[in-house]
Amino acid sequence: MPDTPHFPEAHELPPPREVEPAEVAAAAVAAGRRLVVLDDDPTGTQTVAGVPVLTTWTVDDLRWALRQDSTAFFVLTNTRSLSPDTAAARNREVVRALAAASAAEGVGYVLASRSDSTLRGHFPLETDVLAEETPVDGVVLVPAYIEAGRLTVDSVHWMRSAEGMLPVGRSEFARDATFGYVNSRLPEWVEEKTGGRVPAGDVLRITVEDLRLRGPGHVAQLLASLRDGRTAVADALCDDDLRVLALAGAAAEAEGTRLLYRCGPSFVRARAGQAARAPLTPAELRHSGDRAPHGLIAVGSHVGLTTRQLDRLRERGGIAEFELEVPALLDEVRRAAHIAEVAEACARALGTGEVVVRTSRTLVTGDGADDSLAIARSVSAALVATVRAVTAARRPAYVVAKGGITSSDIATEGLEIRRAWARGTLLPGIVSLWEPDSGPSVGIPYIVFAGNVGDDHALADAVDLLRSR
Repeated sequence: MPDTPHFPEAHELPPPREVEPAEVAAAAVAAGRRLVVLDDDPTGTQTVAGVPVLTTWTVDDLRWALRQDSTAFFVLTNTRSLSPDTAAARNREVVRALAAASAAEGVGYVLASRSDSTLRGHFPLETDVLAEETPVDGVVLVPAYIEAGRLTVDSVHWMRSAEGMLPVGRSEFARDATFGYVNSRLPEWVEEKTGGRVPAGDVLRITVEDLRLRGPGHVAQLLASLRDGRTAVADALCDDDLRVLALAGAAAEAEGTRLLYRCGPSFVRARAGQAARAPLTPAELRHSGDRAPHGLIAVGSHVGLTTRQLDRLRERGGIAEFELEVPALLDEVRRAAHIAEVAEACARALGTGEVVVRTSRTLVTGDGADDSLAIARSVSAALVATVRAVTAARRPAYVVAKGGITSSDIATEGLEIRRAWARGTLLPGIVSLWEPDSGPSVGIPYIVFAGNVGDDHALADAVDLLRSR
């Protein structure tokens, strides 16, 4: 079926069915399972607040997270940046350690495989692996990301663009060198990504009418009908739609249905029983200590939106900008000296203004998906090495990481974050602030900023907020 040409107006749809977040939280507690989110890059935390984040997954780390007073926690797997074989192995490693931690703590869990709301990532590989390790009755695909305008209706996934609502199959993200696709209608997308193993006609559709007119009891029955890992896809245009789905999922789980979720960021908030929260204020961001008066903004994302956001940040002024040249980074003879030179210049500049360090804007790709991913990893590693050198020389007031692979690698390798708390957002539902819980980066707020979210002014607005702290 071709992409649906019409995104419905509100009056063409039944009104949302209101569900209180506390009702979902209570149902999740009654089901007796913690939501454990395996996040394929760090940006999934951008819709929640007061949630633990792990960047490592030893049994001890996972036991710590299970003991925290939270309905959910994140494990940063960063698998979107990995080869398929490595991504599969990492998922197995995490879920086996989780099983041991769960048994030791006596706390049950339900898994969510959080990935990109524009449908990029290792699907169906990751859900296949998780289902092999922890057998499930159904896989529920719910990619919606409400604040960013990634919405699903009539099983077609859409994204907000400057020209209006666009089926994601027609977006720049569908042309991704590693994770590209054609279909915007989710059952056909599942068939496409599974190579025909799962025909579109076999996918269970949970529609906006199911959610809004028939309600959580009916949706719970649909979910309870899943068998043998069957895939379901869910509509969602607002948080209430997601809370209906979450309430239904918790009810089905309480009756013994084993569900695995493949979701965008917004379902995590719904399933955790949280409401959307206002962004953090300058007063909440205020700090003291021995850091430089200014912050470091590291940009690795190459999507067009990030480039436009950089342009708007430049227009606001007050920044010093330094470039890591990709050709030099890919040249083993020049690489180390180039990184050292840029890092030294950045550290000096932190005394007088905000500092941007970025990779050159021309995207370099390889001969195929694996080669392109390897180049991206090499460039990201160079940016991480630069951030590590800068922060060792002079602690910045904050660090912003722009881009999914960028933000993961800077967290784990640049700032050596092992455990953290996602405290809230700088902008409504799209830019997450982490507070490191231990290690050398304690006291440095870390801002995770996806490459594909916000309007053209979002990066400049976030930096202005940090400047005013």
